[in-house]
Amino acid sequence: MTAATAPEAAAASTPGEGREPDRQAPTSRTVRRGLPLVPAVVLLLAFMAGPIVYSLYLAFTNRALRGEGASETSFVGFDNFTQAFASADFWNAVGLTLLFTLVSAIIGQNLLGMALALLMRKANKLVTALTGAVVIGAWILPEVVAAYLWYTFLGDEGSLNQVFTAIGLPPQDWLFSVPILAVSFANIWRGVAFSMLIYTAALAQVSPEVEEAATMDGAGRIRKFVSVTLPIIRRSVATNLMLITLQTLSVFGLIFIMTAGGPGTSSQTLPLYMYEQAFSYGQLGYGTAVALLLLLIGGLASLAYLKMLPEEEKS
Repeated sequence: MTAATAPEAAAASTPGEGREPDRQAPTSRTVRRGLPLVPAVVLLLAFMAGPIVYSLYLAFTNRALRGEGASETSFVGFDNFTQAFASADFWNAVGLTLLFTLVSAIIGQNLLGMALALLMRKANKLVTALTGAVVIGAWILPEVVAAYLWYTFLGDEGSLNQVFTAIGLPPQDWLFSVPILAVSFANIWRGVAFSMLIYTAALAQVSPEVEEAATMDGAGRIRKFVSVTLPIIRRSVATNLMLITLQTLSVFGLIFIMTAGGPGTSSQTLPLYMYEQAFSYGQLGYGTAVALLLLLIGGLASLAYLKMLPEEEKS
């Protein structure tokens, strides 16, 4: 009897019986695991959150590089935003920004990227490799280089006008007559590779069996693409549209080098208008307010694209 109950007695006499569970151990382990992340969090707060908060502050002040706002900065409330909404140049920049985004991103890069992805899906390996190399080569070029190439191509004495002259057509100063379309085509050429890669990856997930079944049911190429392929890759379409829209809204260097927003303000998008107000005229507060309005436009565009997704895809 005594021998049989010895293990029970030993268990009963184990030190720490009746104590509360050590609730500090998981917490301490979490703290120890999180310590290596502290420097990264500090850097993010210093170099990302810090400038964002400072920009919000500047947008509600009369901060300037010279003049009254440079010597004494004061809080002006919503005056900068009111000034923007009352400015014809601001609304001109908004309209040109939306036009530039519509032509070069939503129509140009999106549709051309989809077309290239579909064609490369059916092409042989050599054509696919050559097309991919050319398109991606344009994408990886620095923005300054791409802008200068298009400036020399579309300029008054550029390559395109030399071709026109050689075949008997009158030359055109494209950067003067249609500047917003000129920079839109340049942005399409440079950025279409991103959409092509997105759609190439998305189309690779479409099962050939599904397309074969649609073909057997009598669906043509267009009907098969609209009714079968497009619904399958709609998440990639919405993602691509959102990313290229946000990227195009912030394009600055390409337009600045090709036209500098001119002639006059005929190609002055919001990034160039913001730059002019903040650094050419020295109105940092007003320029920052314009930047926040550009951020708002990007946020509204993102929400619109998210609405394109079905409810089950948003979670």
